[in-house]
Amino acid sequence: MSSLLWAKPGIDVDADIQRFLAGDDVVLDREFIRYDVRASAAHAEGLQHIGVLSADELAAIQRELSAFDADVAAGRFVLDGRFEDMHSAIEAHLIERLGDVGKKIHTGRSRNDQVLVATRLWLRDRLQHAEVLCHAAAEVCLLRAEAEQSLPLPGYTHLQRAMVSSAAMWWSGFAEGFLDDTERLRQTTSWIDANPLGSAAGYGVNLPLDRDHTTQALGFGRMQVAATYAQLSRGKFELAALEALGSALLDLRRLAWDLSLFTSGEFGFVRLPATYTTGSSLMPNKRNPDVIELMRGVYASVAAAKVEIEQLLSLPSGYHRDLQFSKGAIVHGFGRGLAALGLLPKLLRELEWVPERMRAAIEPSMYATDLAVELAASGLPFRDAYREAANPERWKDRDPSASLQARVSPGAAGDLQLGVLAARWASLKPGRAG
Repeated sequence: MSSLLWAKPGIDVDADIQRFLAGDDVVLDREFIRYDVRASAAHAEGLQHIGVLSADELAAIQRELSAFDADVAAGRFVLDGRFEDMHSAIEAHLIERLGDVGKKIHTGRSRNDQVLVATRLWLRDRLQHAEVLCHAAAEVCLLRAEAEQSLPLPGYTHLQRAMVSSAAMWWSGFAEGFLDDTERLRQTTSWIDANPLGSAAGYGVNLPLDRDHTTQALGFGRMQVAATYAQLSRGKFELAALEALGSALLDLRRLAWDLSLFTSGEFGFVRLPATYTTGSSLMPNKRNPDVIELMRGVYASVAAAKVEIEQLLSLPSGYHRDLQFSKGAIVHGFGRGLAALGLLPKLLRELEWVPERMRAAIEPSMYATDLAVELAASGLPFRDAYREAANPERWKDRDPSASLQARVSPGAAGDLQLGVLAARWASLKPGRAG
């Protein structure tokens, strides 16, 4: 019997064409197959509610789906070229084990809504994982900001020495960034948390499918009501998920850039844990910050995935096979993105500052702005104060700690308002409503 769900007597299947149609779907579907099993179980329950399956038939299907899922989880079943995709593998298993009962599972559904619900569940889990990682990174940043408020760090604009800053200001900036990312990931998860199962091929079916039940059984926040929109949302929701992930990776990219500079011999502000560096194959003296360089580069994979999906969306209404390529884009983008974010909290906990190098890089000119503001506060018009403060003779005998303590504008070194950020962190703990 052919594994092609659409195979009919008298229709030849060209092997080369089938390979092109399948592409790398079999490999990609290994990511989604357990979600397809979960959705199949919920669909079967819905079919029993409307009388398509008896209670005994439902119990048999549930038993076999559970056994199949266990085989996949344990590696006893690996999706391969014997099957067109995950959908055909699951249905073939049910038919092999249950005969005609197994043939009933596809009643009222299409592979179109099957892949939609499986990828939607997969995206939801990965967005939630990214949220946890960003929240953890923000926590490390806040803890280190609290502990390192008195540690001066040169502040730069245009990569030129600008003003005295602090390690705590550096940490608090990234803390707030990762809190924003946490919130955006949570909001995106909530937005895509909509059940497409039961939309079939995009036009519904002539059965009173229990879509409310499948929505609840799969833990969705709501049902996608219009059967046509369920299909139209494919790609649109994936793009939103990648954009939320990309927001976090942009912050990671900037942080990694800072560490790339700070660990260089020219700066020397930071020492990385040895496990985050590698050696050179030729130069015995080298330890290279390869991990942070790949963290810096990983956004490119998400950006490429976004472009690929965006280009796929130049389609009219209804399902089109072009959308198959969206699977590879999200697997590739989330695979690399989550791997990079997963290494971040430990890196942030273990990196070490080199205070003597940081202090040595603070030069007298970096107090000029402080002086200008002081003169303006004493009554001198700011533009006059600005010119007066440009005199190098006025920069002498200043101390970085005093500069930091005097910077009392909200969010600056003398008033970091870490309590405000900590309260926001607490409100965004995974499992709590934002």
